[in-house]
Amino acid sequence: MSYRKRLGSLVIIDSIIVLTAIYFSYFFLQPYFNIFTSTVLLISSITLLISHHVFAYVYRLYKRAWEYASIGELISIAKAVTFSIVILGIVQVLAFGNVYVRVLMLTWMMHIIFIGGSRFSWRLFRDAFYRESQDKKRTLIIGAGAAGTMLVRQLQQNHDLELKPIAFVDDDLKKQNLQIYDLPVLGGINQIEEIVKNKNIENIVIAIPSLNKKGLNDIFQECSKTKAKTQIMPLIEDVMLGKVTVNSFRDVQVEDLLGREPVKLDTESISEYLTDKTILVTGAGGSIGSEICRQVSSFNPKKLVLVGHGENSIYQIDMELRNKYKTHFEIIPVIGDVQDRNRMFEVIERHAPDVVYHAAAHKHVPLMEYNPKEAVKNNVFGTRNVAEACHTFGVKNFVLVSTDKAVNPTNVMGATKRMAELVIQNLALSSKTKFAAVRFGNVLGSRGSVIPLFKKQIQTGGPVTVTHSEMTRYFMTIPEASRLVLQAGALARGGEIFVLDMGEPVKIVDLAKNLITLSGYTLDEIEIRFTGLRPGEKMFEELLNEDEIHLDKGQIYPKIYIGKTYNLYTEEVKEILANGLELEVGELSKRLLDLANNRVEAKEGSLVSIVN
Repeated sequence: MSYRKRLGSLVIIDSIIVLTAIYFSYFFLQPYFNIFTSTVLLISSITLLISHHVFAYVYRLYKRAWEYASIGELISIAKAVTFSIVILGIVQVLAFGNVYVRVLMLTWMMHIIFIGGSRFSWRLFRDAFYRESQDKKRTLIIGAGAAGTMLVRQLQQNHDLELKPIAFVDDDLKKQNLQIYDLPVLGGINQIEEIVKNKNIENIVIAIPSLNKKGLNDIFQECSKTKAKTQIMPLIEDVMLGKVTVNSFRDVQVEDLLGREPVKLDTESISEYLTDKTILVTGAGGSIGSEICRQVSSFNPKKLVLVGHGENSIYQIDMELRNKYKTHFEIIPVIGDVQDRNRMFEVIERHAPDVVYHAAAHKHVPLMEYNPKEAVKNNVFGTRNVAEACHTFGVKNFVLVSTDKAVNPTNVMGATKRMAELVIQNLALSSKTKFAAVRFGNVLGSRGSVIPLFKKQIQTGGPVTVTHSEMTRYFMTIPEASRLVLQAGALARGGEIFVLDMGEPVKIVDLAKNLITLSGYTLDEIEIRFTGLRPGEKMFEELLNEDEIHLDKGQIYPKIYIGKTYNLYTEEVKEILANGLELEVGELSKRLLDLANNRVEAKEGSLVSIVN
């Protein structure tokens, strides 16, 4: 119905209601009190009719969507009717010198009943019609606070949505056993499994925007005991800012279940460090490198140099940044291999960066066990090439992206990353460039990580392969890791090894179970198969070994720790750099592991101990 037709219909309906109310009052009270004459009745009717339409316009009764009527609309009706009756009373005093109180009171009551009934009947009809005519998913709302009640109201009013709220769950004992929007609050979080079973729940929505990640993890573990699909309501701030609607649910992601809270960065120090500076990132097309580029871009550098070996990955991050930041700063894609020493010197000299983030690396543990020389060429020689170019051309800061596998390594990849740390620590002793390394564990969703592998295995129906039931790893999201790398770089004074707080280690098998559940399957549908440790793998990872732990310093920034620099085997590192690629594969692997684990007898004058 068009607005004009709708307005005309409402005016006619209201006019009939107004006249019915006052004439009914007249005929009901006249036999008992003999209060009206035909003149009084005519003037009163006209006055009430006009005043009603005036106040209906003032309180926008003709512009409201009555299918969504609630207490606010009822208050507006009460105000419009009350003021109409007040005006009628004033006119009666002026015209007849008397106020017919009983008639006015009965008219007021009937006026509200008829007007309110005519409006709310449409909502009741729609609610009943849609409730009967649509097959909706029975939904349990977790959280009976402001967000949960807002969500239920939207679901009840928006009949196009496929979710039908059935009940609330909330740990607040004051709310339990109460009714909110006609929905019962049935119990607490620990009763989710029982409630889902008893109420035939098909969908669960977590409506607690203030929930921390540990709390979310606890709730999800309860939800995962059921077959109901679990989703999360968006943040209230995003709803208020209009970024999303209150019913824009999203699925729970594995990142939500890490039990880690985001750290606030010291944006002032990072801005001073990056804004209007030339920044160069090696491995810019990789998972970590590309995210570092995104994070750096938000600080408005003067120039961002993207260095990578793969043209396709560099093209993708180049196009992404150009589309997002357009002409805010200069973006220069550079195709080059860190193993190419001349190319790295040429790039560093030409672009003269203020800060270099070295993220280029071979990082696949079993693959590097079979190709140790390639690991040395890329992770050790490549790092030396870039680091020495920075030293030669006076770059202010160099940050090496390292790994927890560099601590007491049992594999070639970890040993080469530890060697890379030794290379830059040795340079830091005599260079004006501030060299630092940042260690962290696995990042969720990076290339070669278990998450993409598990997802592919789940999509094909399983099995999901896990090496050992007790294997644990530290995990961090790519954006968080990259932000903390920027923060650590701003804190660097030269020679440090920064360690990012990875939270509590996670069992790989638990990660697999969560992914299976998040994908909409049960553990009965997707098998988990244990395959045994692969070459070079450890059951547990470490972030610092005993000799690196600072008892007096420790944490220097939330979630960032500093380790001692120790035992720089200068001559031994130089020897491997000079002759390592001439050794047999087995001998090279042994030499790398011995040096990385301090199992060599240092040559005279080669052992240098410094404490940051």
